[in-house]
Amino acid sequence: MANLDDLPIRDDLKGRKPYGAPQLHVPVSLNVNENTHKIPREVVEDIFARVAQATLGLNRYPDREFEALRISFAKYLGHGLTFEQIWAANGSNEVLQHIFQAFGGPGRLALGFGPTYSMYPLIARGMDTKYVDAPRLERYELTPEHIREQVLKHKPNIVMLCSPNNPTGTPLSLDCVIAAYEAVTEATGGIVVVDEAYAEFAADGAESAIELLPGRERLLVSRTMSKAFAFAGARVGYLAADEAVVDALRLVRLPYHLSALTQAAAEAALDHAPTMLATVDDIRFQRDRIIVELKAMGLEPYRSDANFVLFAGVPDSAATFEALLERGILVRNVGIPHTLRVTAGTEQETSEFLSSLREVLGN
Repeated sequence: MANLDDLPIRDDLKGRKPYGAPQLHVPVSLNVNENTHKIPREVVEDIFARVAQATLGLNRYPDREFEALRISFAKYLGHGLTFEQIWAANGSNEVLQHIFQAFGGPGRLALGFGPTYSMYPLIARGMDTKYVDAPRLERYELTPEHIREQVLKHKPNIVMLCSPNNPTGTPLSLDCVIAAYEAVTEATGGIVVVDEAYAEFAADGAESAIELLPGRERLLVSRTMSKAFAFAGARVGYLAADEAVVDALRLVRLPYHLSALTQAAAEAALDHAPTMLATVDDIRFQRDRIIVELKAMGLEPYRSDANFVLFAGVPDSAATFEALLERGILVRNVGIPHTLRVTAGTEQETSEFLSSLREVLGN
C-alpha cells in the first residue's frame, strides 16, 4: 500500500495534515462547540416525516436551486431579505469554499485576523489563494483603525471577519465591519465576509452585519445551523448577500449539491425555529457561569459572545488537557500557549467540567 508521500499530490499539500478535532467517545464532550442539547422530540418527528416523504422521490435529482429552503432562511433572518439573497451549502465551510472558488484563486490574497477560525487558511490553500493572518490587539480585540491599517497594508481581495471570533469568542462591532468594507473598497474593490456562525449566542440586542447589507454589494454574511440549531450532524450552512454574489456562487457550486434529504430536514428545523433555539438562553447562562467560576479559580477567561470560552492562565495546556480527558472531559487545546477552550454544555456537563478542572488544578 502506498503512503501519501508516494502520490503525485500538489507540492503545496505535501507534508500537510487534514483538519480535524479529536472525535473521542467520552462522557462529556465539550471540544467542538456543538450544541450539546438534544433536538426536541416534536421537531425530530417532523423531520422524520419530511425526510420520509423526500425519500419517495430519491430517484430524481433534488431541487438544484433549493428555493423553498432559501425562502425559509430569508424568513428566519428577516431584515427584508429575499430568497434571491440567500445561499446554502453542506455546512458553512462549503459556503466559504464557494466564496473562495468565486473570489479567490491564483494571484489573489485573503486577509484574516488571527488567532481565528483555522479553516480559513486551509480553504484558501485549497483554492490556491494566498492567506495572511494579521495580528489582533490586546486580549484578541479589533478596532476599526487597526482593521483599516491592515487592509490598506496587505491589499486583500477577500477580508475574513469572524464575529464572534473562533477560538476567542470576541465580539466584533459593526464599525469594524464598515471599516473593513470601506478600506477594501479603496484598496482592491474586494469583498468582506463576516462569519457569524455563533451569532445567536450573542447578548440580547447585539447587532448583526446583516443590517449593513443594503447598499454594500460586496458584503457577505455567513451563518450555520450547526451551533444554535443543534444541527451539526445535518451539515447546513447559509449566507446572506447581494443577489449578484449569489449568482457568482452558483457559477462554482457542483450541481445538485444539497440533497433532497438535507433540504427537507433543514426546512423542518427552520419551521420550528423558536423550539430549536429554546436552549440558547441556557447555553448563554452556562457560558457566563463558566467565566465567573474560572475567574474564581484564578484563571483568565476572555470575553465571549459565542457558546464557548477561551481561558488563559493554564500552567501546561497539554498536561491539563490530558488530565481532564482522563476524567472523561474533552475540551480543546487550540495551540495558544497556556490556554484551553471549552464549550458551554448542559448544566450537568458544565458542572462536571468545572469540578474536574478544580481537581486538576488543585483548587
